[in-house]
Amino acid sequence: MSASYLKKHTEALVKDVGIEAACALTGKSKATLGRYYSDSDEHSDRFMPIDAVAALEAASSYPHVTSALAELSGITLSYETNRRNDNSGGVNSDVVALSQRFAMLMAEYNISIEDGIITVNEAKRLLRETLALQQVLVDMKLHLENESA
Repeated sequence: MSASYLKKHTEALVKDVGIEAACALTGKSKATLGRYYSDSDEHSDRFMPIDAVAALEAASSYPHVTSALAELSGITLSYETNRRNDNSGGVNSDVVALSQRFAMLMAEYNISIEDGIITVNEAKRLLRETLALQQVLVDMKLHLENESA
C-alpha cells in the first residue's frame, strides 16, 4: 500500500509541475520520471531521489510527496499555501490554480473511495484539498474585485 501511495503522489507532483519542467528541474528524462511513478512490477522498487523531490516540490503548488510520507508515518503537517515573495499573476493564474486544486481534490477522492470506505485520514486529506480549493477561490474573488474596480 505505501509504495503504491508514494508512487501516486510522485505522479501528482510531476504533473503539478509539468513533465517538461520536471525534466528540466531534475535533469531526468521523461522515461526516468515515468519509472518513478510506474506501478509495473519491474519498477516497483524505483523511487524518486530526495533531491529531485525537493527540487520539484519547490516549484509545485503543494508538497505532494512530503505530505504522503508524513501521512504514512502518522505525522500531520501544516502547509501554508502562501509563499513569501509570491507574485500572483491575477485571474489567469487563479484559473490555472483552480483547475490544479480541483484535479488534486478529485485525485484524493478517487484514492479514498477505491475501497468503498473513506477513512479518517482520507477524510482529512480531502478536507485539506477542499480548504486549498477554497483559498484559491477566495484569491480569485479578490483578484476579480480588484480588476473590476
